[in-house]
Amino acid sequence: MSNVYPRNFSHIGISVPDLDQAVKFYTEVMGWYLIMKPTNVVEDDSPIGVMCTDVFGANWDKFRIAHLSTGDRIGVELFEFKNQVNPEDNFEYWKTGVFHFCVQDPNLEQLAERIVEAGGKKRMEKPRYYYPGEKPYRMIYMEDPFGNILEIYSHSYELVYSDGAY
Repeated sequence: MSNVYPRNFSHIGISVPDLDQAVKFYTEVMGWYLIMKPTNVVEDDSPIGVMCTDVFGANWDKFRIAHLSTGDRIGVELFEFKNQVNPEDNFEYWKTGVFHFCVQDPNLEQLAERIVEAGGKKRMEKPRYYYPGEKPYRMIYMEDPFGNILEIYSHSYELVYSDGAY
């Protein structure tokens, strides 16, 4: 018997070099809700300490974490690890793993400018249309102020791809 059905997306974890600045950016620019303020987690025998040792292995020492939620109830964990290192190239899209996350905003251009004003940057000169002259579906790749790659869609994922965008 098979229990194959579409699972819901729960949350994503994002590492940042400065948790307080990341909380400020994601709440003030992206409008996400802060549901658990920045908290220190240490390697010890507490339930959270033991759980993190299960995840990270021994000698992780400590980190800071905050929990946020998007407008559609997707969770975002922001992590600041004590030995955080910025990659030399933050856009190694050809490597296995997550290379971006995407948000949706009908005012894509305005959000892109707000991200730039907050210290992020555009990874594309201007938004691209999936169906030029036919439908208003657009996208643009950006970077948050911490080097994480994010994409902005003007419309839902289902609308963009339902006709086969390319």
